[in-house]
Formats: sequence, C-alpha cells, structure tokens
Amino acid sequence: MSDHADSPAVSPADPEHDSTATYALDPALVRRLGATVAATSREWHTTYAPFTGQPIGVIELSGPADVARAAGLARAAQAEWATVPVPRRAEVLLRFHDLVLERQDELLDLIQWESGKARIHAFEEIAHAAMTARYYARTGARRLGAERRLGMFPLLTRVDVHRQPKGLVGVISPWNYPFTMALSDGLAAIMSGNAILHKPDSQTSLSALYGVALLREAGLPPDLWQVVCGPGPVIGPEVIDRVDHLCFTGSTSTGREVATRAAGRLIGASLELGGKNPMLVLRDAHLDRAAEVAARACFSSAGQLCVSTERLYVADQVFEAFVSRFLEQARSLRLSAEIGYGADVGSLVSQQQLDTVVRHVEDARRKGAEVLTGGGPRPDVGPLFYAPTVLTGVRPEMTCFAEETFGPVVSVYRFGDEADAVSRANAGPYGLNASILTGDARRGRALARRLRCGSVNVNEGYGASFGSIDAPMGGLRGSGIGRRQGPEGIERFLDIQAVATQRVLPIRPVLGLSQAAHVKTMTSTLRLLRRLHRP
Repeated sequence: MSDHADSPAVSPADPEHDSTATYALDPALVRRLGATVAATSREWHTTYAPFTGQPIGVIELSGPADVARAAGLARAAQAEWATVPVPRRAEVLLRFHDLVLERQDELLDLIQWESGKARIHAFEEIAHAAMTARYYARTGARRLGAERRLGMFPLLTRVDVHRQPKGLVGVISPWNYPFTMALSDGLAAIMSGNAILHKPDSQTSLSALYGVALLREAGLPPDLWQVVCGPGPVIGPEVIDRVDHLCFTGSTSTGREVATRAAGRLIGASLELGGKNPMLVLRDAHLDRAAEVAARACFSSAGQLCVSTERLYVADQVFEAFVSRFLEQARSLRLSAEIGYGADVGSLVSQQQLDTVVRHVEDARRKGAEVLTGGGPRPDVGPLFYAPTVLTGVRPEMTCFAEETFGPVVSVYRFGDEADAVSRANAGPYGLNASILTGDARRGRALARRLRCGSVNVNEGYGASFGSIDAPMGGLRGSGIGRRQGPEGIERFLDIQAVATQRVLPIRPVLGLSQAAHVKTMTSTLRLLRRLHRP
C-alpha cells in the first residue's frame, strides 16, 4: 500500500471542508477555563490543534510560588471536606457523572481539538470518567467506614481499623487521555476525603480544566481541586514536594525520576508507565473477529494508548489467513481531521510524536523489516497524521523491537507453540497490558495467568479491562507500581489506623503467676486456639 492510498479524508486546509475550516473553539470558553489555573507568572503557553496546527488558546504558567499557594488553599479546604459525610461526597460525584454526559458534545469537541484523536475514541474518555464517578460514589462508603478485626484473644481484645484520608493528593496527568486520566484518579481521592493538587500536560490542559469546572458545578468546594500549569521539569517537582501521595501517568524514564523523588519524602506513588503490549492470536481464534479486534487494539487513538498493542504474535496455523484479514482492516481505516464522528483514526498529538514514529519505522525498514501496509506520514490529511502501519521481519537490533513507539505501528511475528508465545510476550522490561484472541475463552483465561502484566484481555484489546471499573488497572515491572480503579484505586489514598482495646486481663503475668508460669499458660492458649481453627 502506498502512503496515501485509499483514504477518503479531506485535508483540513481545504476551504470547501466546512467541519474543520470554519470551526473554532469559543474564545470565551478558553478564557474562562484558563482563569481557574493557579498562576501569577505573566508567562503564557500556547497550545496548537494537532488536526490543523492552528493555535487553540493560551494558558498562564504557574511558578513555584503559585504551586505553594495552591497547595495551601487545597489543604485548608481538605480539612473541612474530610468532615463532610460520605453520602454528600457521593452526591457530588453523581452530579458530575450526569454533567459529563449532558455536556459531552462540547467536551468531545475540546478533547478532539487538543489531542487530535477521532471522536469515537474521545468518547471513551467521557464514558470512562462517568463510570469512574458512579463507581466510587456507589462503592466508596464500603471502603471508608470503620472495620472490626480479630483481636489477640477472643472477647478480651477488641481491634477497630479506621481509614483516614492522606490529605493532599498530587496528580500529574498525560496528554493522551486528557480528560479521564486527568480526573479519574482524583475522583477516588476526593471521595475518600482528600484534596487535589493537579498538573495536567501543557498540550491538553483545557480538557482537564473543563472537568474541574464540571466538578465545581456539581458542588465540589472550589479550593479543593487546585490546578497548576507549566513544564514538567519545573512544576512537577514542586507538586511532588507538597503532596502526601502522588499519581503519575507517563513514560517509564520520567516515572523513575518521580518515584525517586517521592521515595525521598517517604510518600506513596501510583505510577502507570510505558508498555510494549503483546497480543496473542491462537490457532483457534475466530479470524474475522480477531482481525477487527486487533485493528482496534493497535490503531485506536492513533496508537497513543499506554495499553495499545505494539507486538502481534500469530500462530503458524493461521498466520497467513489472519494477516490477510488484518491488513484489510488496517487499509480500510478512515483517517480524518474532522470534528465529529466518522473517522477511525485521528492525528498524532505533536511533531515530537510524529518524529518518533517516523524514526522507528525508518530504522526498521533500513535494517530489513518489511512494511506490509502504511509506513509513512499522511500530510494530505493533516500535519501530524501517520498511516496505520504493519511491519514484519522486525528483529532485536531494530529500535521498534523493544522500545515503545506510541503510534499506529505494530510488528507481526509467527509462533509455533504457546509456550514460545508466552515467553516472547513476557520478554522485555514492560508489563502493562496483553491480549489473547481465541475460540476457547476458558483456555484463554488459563493462558492469561502465565503473562506477566497487570491486565490481560481475552478476545478484546484493552476495552474490557479498562472499562471494567471494579477491576484494578496498572503495570508490573517497568510499567509502573500501584493500581487505579477497583477497591485498590481508593485504598491508596487512605492511611490505616488500628485501635486495640484490651479488656479485663492485661497482657502480662497476672494472679501471682511467675513469668515462667505465664509463658506456659500462653503456650497452652495458643495450642487451644490452633485446635479451634482460629486464625
């Protein structure tokens, strides 16, 4: 396939193409959102639309003094918020859920303009944020109340476990999911009584600010969620140095720096980092469905997902048949810079991302890999578009073999037996997401347990685990530590306190017993508890 073949998309520069040539974000909306940033530097950052390269708006940058002031305001608000009954906190999240769904058209426009993703993939953010808010509103109370635990001696020792908010939670959110990754960690944190100090990525800060505005409209105290904007190397350390727990989503290299700084302060950190995610297509897979699932797994959001598939292992028995169907799927995907539904693949977010994709593919091509489809930029669609690309013959000396590309590029490999496929899928430093496509879901689930990664989707690419909010999500090894979603997603924001009350008899020799007699009595008691099957 040539770089530009078979695409019905129209260049956004075409004056006949109304949906992009005449569309613009409301400047009043940009100013209103930008005014909520804690910033007094009088320095400004301009963001540009990936679809067109046109400026979207300017955001004032925060300085160290702004971060310190924002942290102080958030801590003061948190002291009062922690006393708010849990059902009232839940009401705020449920109102936010409703507002997200009601305002989705304007929000989808904003996400598309800032990130360049296709609208159907922008909607994933709407759905995920709404589901997260509803989940923690409905389940949070179960994790926040006091709990009785077994004491040392039945009836004589009472133990109560209390959970208290950590205080101020830092969130450093990425550009690739600018709305839901900006908000979802924080939703669990505020449900558990914490305040937020938030630094969104500079390219996509308006989407994050829109979400914060909806939370305030839903009833969240204005000072409880503070937003600061600025370059990561400048503002990020200032955030880490002022919070009691840190949530970071980004690259593994930056994640290591974040973890080191957090460890120096002895605070917890939840880090979702990079991935080189494998998909296994087994010999019994339903090939038409498998090809469609694989295309979505590889090319949704132009491959700019931490959980996107970049390595595709296919059983020898079905290799040619599957690859043929997969290439048909890849070639049929519609690239478009339209604001609205219809596109299958959107733009890369920046020139830096485009340069990385070009570098990876050209390095592989130069060293002998074969490009089965795609393989080049699509400037006819927009300045940062790249064709969905399938490579074969990728070897370890090629950059894209082990490095995360984070673009619409996948390498296809054969495997002879499943033990070999599992071994190759587990190779490398990452362990975020994996997929198994099979006609036998039970066998797929059994095989999933042999993969060293935080989530595995059977007969799906990423949506089944990502959209199941009760399921924890996060990485192993170089893909991070900690979990968002599920009970684990709220428990990380709580400090645990045990209160033990001893009744009647103290835990020491009593009734004139010598120390030796006390030890003998204790030994007999422990043996009795063992026979009674006590924990």
